[in-house]
Amino acid sequence: MLSRDILIYRKVRYELRAYMHYLFTQNIQNHIPSTSLKSVLMGIEKIKDEIDAFSNIYILDSKGNEINSQGITCTENFADRAYYYEAVREGKCIITNPYPTAEDDKLVVTASYPVYNHKRELIYIVCIDLDLKTAISISAPSKFADSAGVLSTIVYGALSIILSLVCILLCCKGILSFYTALTHFSHFDIDEIFKAIIQLTLALAIFDLVKAIFEEEVLGKNAENHSQPFQQTMVRFLASIIIALAIESLMLVFKFAINEPDKIIFAVYLISGVSLLLIGLSIYIKFSQNSNKIDRI
Repeated sequence: MLSRDILIYRKVRYELRAYMHYLFTQNIQNHIPSTSLKSVLMGIEKIKDEIDAFSNIYILDSKGNEINSQGITCTENFADRAYYYEAVREGKCIITNPYPTAEDDKLVVTASYPVYNHKRELIYIVCIDLDLKTAISISAPSKFADSAGVLSTIVYGALSIILSLVCILLCCKGILSFYTALTHFSHFDIDEIFKAIIQLTLALAIFDLVKAIFEEEVLGKNAENHSQPFQQTMVRFLASIIIALAIESLMLVFKFAINEPDKIIFAVYLISGVSLLLIGLSIYIKFSQNSNKIDRI
């Protein structure tokens, strides 16, 4: 299961890449005779003025070895890292997937930019490590995006709690109605059983809805495939409502048939409404299945 930050990063990754590409191309000269380590270092200093929250900035040579500001090659080689071989393969600025650092296991992403001489020979690769949260904040659509996301999570969390309380109340009421019917078995009232079934069915429908809202909007689960879990939740929710209404209509049929036969037409109206809801649910399921097939294609 992917974390919320990773899912958000997947959405803003292209914006981050475009921004980093702009910074690299504006500050580091490429494909010209005067390209040198000194000019690259000067460009890096300018980039530092733009991004002050980076984790690390370093330079690799054409073979993937890290070099310092004097051009001295370090012992460690990074040719097997994505930020090296992807930049070499693409020949332009790339952004890696999030990965944990060796020091503290924090998730970071790396923006790397290949630098060529005038003969189009690779000479350096400039790499900038960014914390995942920093990368998201840089590419956020606005400065209020994070606040809006937090507010949205709080609101959905509060609504989930309220609906959960409603679900608990319905469940308790249904159990109480069932208990009342059992304890007064000698004066058995079928209405109590019907009421208990309806209340428990509605509690189940609300529980499914709360579960879907809490997992998708608060915990951030299933965000990479949001439509399918939502469709499944809608089907289960509507099915539970239809079952509750069907039970209610059945109860009214018995009640009116015994006590008020002239009002049985109202039960017929309710049954007709349940039938229309069932037809609508069938159509919804049919179109949902067709939509999923198209998406897979």
